[in-house]
Amino acid sequence: MPKFMFAYHGGGMPETPEEGARMMAAWNDWYADMGEALVDGGAPVGQSMTVSKSGVASDGGANPLSGYTVVQADTIETACEMAKGCPMIADGSGSVEVAPVIDM
Repeated sequence: MPKFMFAYHGGGMPETPEEGARMMAAWNDWYADMGEALVDGGAPVGQSMTVSKSGVASDGGANPLSGYTVVQADTIETACEMAKGCPMIADGSGSVEVAPVIDM
């Protein structure tokens, strides 16, 4: 079955332990809803740096990556439907970019 990467943009760190617990519960519930389609729960990521021929930029670019997950689905449309359940979509704090993982 094809795999797809969810690349997260936006979101933020919880301000209180209680908010952190609520956030983790929402992510864990979403992962549980995806069941065996979840291949790799991934992780949040820190501030990225962009390397190009002209040098290294430390600002994370125009739309910095904030985390990733890998799922399996029959089609990219199905993967997009799964992404709609992301807690960052539900609370309006971010977006999910969906891309096929190409086996080499």
